Order: sequence, then structure tokens, then C-alpha cells
Amino acid sequence: MIGILGAGAFGTALAVTLGREQPVMLWGRRGVAGLDVALSEQVRLTADLAEVEAETVLLAVPMQALGGLLGANGGRLDGRALVACCKGVDLATGLGPTALIAAACPAATPAILTGPSFAADIARGLPTALTLACTDDAAGEALQRRLSTAALRLYRTTDTVGAELGGALKNVIAIAAGVVIGAGLGHSARAALMTRGYAEMQRLALALGARPETLAGLSGLGDLVLTCTSDQSRNFRFGQALGAGAGFDAHVTVEGRATATAVVRLAAAHGIDMPITAMVDALAGGRVTLPQAIQSLLSRPLKQE
Repeated sequence: MIGILGAGAFGTALAVTLGREQPVMLWGRRGVAGLDVALSEQVRLTADLAEVEAETVLLAVPMQALGGLLGANGGRLDGRALVACCKGVDLATGLGPTALIAAACPAATPAILTGPSFAADIARGLPTALTLACTDDAAGEALQRRLSTAALRLYRTTDTVGAELGGALKNVIAIAAGVVIGAGLGHSARAALMTRGYAEMQRLALALGARPETLAGLSGLGDLVLTCTSDQSRNFRFGQALGAGAGFDAHVTVEGRATATAVVRLAAAHGIDMPITAMVDALAGGRVTLPQAIQSLLSRPLKQE
């Protein structure tokens, strides 16, 4: 049996696809997300976390809620394989998902499942490829076999730092890409923004010990392309609203917004220049106007690529 904590769109989608092949226990406080796909008989719903006794548990809660979940339930979850399914950097600690897991559950096996994926595609059984990162390669291989399905193909790595930062940073760049389109700056500008954003992702990730090939893989470049080019991405839609000067539903989770703030702090601590991330943080926080943000980026010194 697989346990899944979090019955939002992504947790429910994972329950749908994994439940086609094995028993799944799905925990959520307020029922499941409104995906237009039926749950199989192998998926059992519960609002009692104590009923989730699986040895492999997917943590499909928003990044900024992960620390609280682990803090309240670390003792109950310790000793299991805990696979984070969120993308971002914790605002309170500056840590990524697997580091949060390790701190709260020292006897657990931390891992992260990340990459280019929309919940609706996974739930419908459309072909999807993701990265599964675990520093223990033998444990990662076992998880890879356990969590792969006919339509969900997992590639594994031991580079949890690269996988985490690729997934976290691409959300910030996706907001910026949405700003470009929302402001009517055109597709050429978006392509330039994505390219320079990818350079920012590499600068920070490599400085923190990530491997270049991880950033060039599914969890980095692959996820960046998806979220910067589709309005299925909440981060992209949020950026579009910023660029157009329109409102945005405050109840929709936008992981890149908090991540931008956390990454600005992280980059400053390591002396890494990340102008696009800083612009997203300032624009989302209302500290600069859209014309000021655009002018700030366009007036940067000319240099070699």
C-alpha cells in the first residue's frame, strides 16, 4: 500500500494513477480536489492520519505547509520512506523538502518526486515522466519500481539538491514568464526571459552543490519549459495577472511567490546574482511597479552570454 498525505489536485491525481495498480490510502482534511476523474476501489479516503500505515508515504501538501505537517506528525511518520511532492523553499528555515523531512524524521528515508507534470494529465493517465531523487540509490531504486506505472515513468537520481532547486526555481521563472505575456511583451521576450531565468537557476543550484545534468533534466529544464508556456500552471497564471494588472484568486496556491522571497534571501547569503528572481519578489510584494521592474531588467549592463 502507498500512503498519500494531501488530497489537493496533485495528491488526488497521484492517488488516481497509483490506485489503478495498487492499494492507496489518501489522507485529506476536506475531501479530494475537484478533478474530473473517478477514484478506483483501491483508493481509500481518510481524514485520520493515524490510519495511514503505509511504509511509503507521499507528502503532497504545499511547500509552505510541509514543515507544519512534519512538525506535528514527525514521530508518527519517522522510519518510513517519505517522498515530498511539493516544489519550493521553506520560508521559515530556507530548507528544501528533503532537508525538512530529515530534520523532523531522522530515521526516515527522504526523497522527492518532481518534474514537468500537471495534475489533470496524471489523473487522466496521459504519459508523464518525472524525476525521483533520493540520496540512497538503493532506496531510490526500490521507490522507482514501487511508484512507476504504465503511464507514469520515473527517472531516478541521487542529486536531491538539484532536483529540489530545479522544481523550486522554475516556479519563480514561470511567474516572470507570465508577467511578460500578461504585459503584452511578446513571445520573443518570453523566450529570452526563460533562457536568462535558466541561467539564474543554474547559478544558485550549482553553488549549492547540484549537478549540471540534473538542472538540464526533467526536474529543471523540462519543468521550466512546461510551466512557462502553459496557462495550466498556477505560477504562470499568477504572473499573467501581475503583468496585466488584474486580480488573482487569493485561495489558489502559488508556490513560486513564497519561493521567490526565500530564494532572494538564499542568493544574498551566497553572493549569487538573481535579478529575475529579485524582480518577481519585489513585484509580487508590491514594492515596485511593472514599468519599474521591466526597466530594471532592460537597463542591466551588457555582457557576454
